[in-house]
Amino acid sequence: MIRNAILAAGLLTALVNPAGAASNQLSPEERKEGFRLLFNGETLDGWHGDTGLWSAKNGVIVGSTDNHKLEHNSFLISNGKYSNFILRVDIKLRNHNSGVQFRSQELPDFVCTGYQADASEAGEHSAWGNFYEEKGRGRGVMKNPDEGWMIGKTAYKKGDWNTIEVDARGPVMRIKVNGVETVSVTDDKSASGVIAFQAHMGVPMQVEFRNIRIKELR
Repeated sequence: MIRNAILAAGLLTALVNPAGAASNQLSPEERKEGFRLLFNGETLDGWHGDTGLWSAKNGVIVGSTDNHKLEHNSFLISNGKYSNFILRVDIKLRNHNSGVQFRSQELPDFVCTGYQADASEAGEHSAWGNFYEEKGRGRGVMKNPDEGWMIGKTAYKKGDWNTIEVDARGPVMRIKVNGVETVSVTDDKSASGVIAFQAHMGVPMQVEFRNIRIKELR
């Protein structure tokens, strides 16, 4: 009886916390819909950036500036470029500021300019769910500087994993946080470019990314 109880408890634990839950994976629905993974869960193949800042550990991409003082924001950048797509990324921000670049352009020294789904911890001035233009108009792409954050702050989980979704179709781009749409922007400055993850200058910070999946659209 004791052995059976232990086995039952183990089975329940496995169901609640399935093995590899933190690893990159597609749901059955995403497979049917045509999503694919952009990170193999083991290496940074398909990406490039400052190897002193970025690493792959236990199915997660980790970006940390704990031992590196940055003179400018630095990015882990996709080798490929993408135009119309639905991108979903799980992100856990320990502190400070990060974000997901899309339809962006790469500059020297792992710098990017372009659209960003913002994620930052700054109290009431945080930016989860905001639409931002790195090295451009900043928050000025939105109707007001906190348009996305006003909804994003009701949807995100501080210090935990959150799913950011970017739906980019022609000039219309939408951002969701944990399934809740935070902002919709119509803009034609850039129709294609790289995807990238941000390590922000300033105080030492850390951010993690996993389950990076994309469905490209015609």
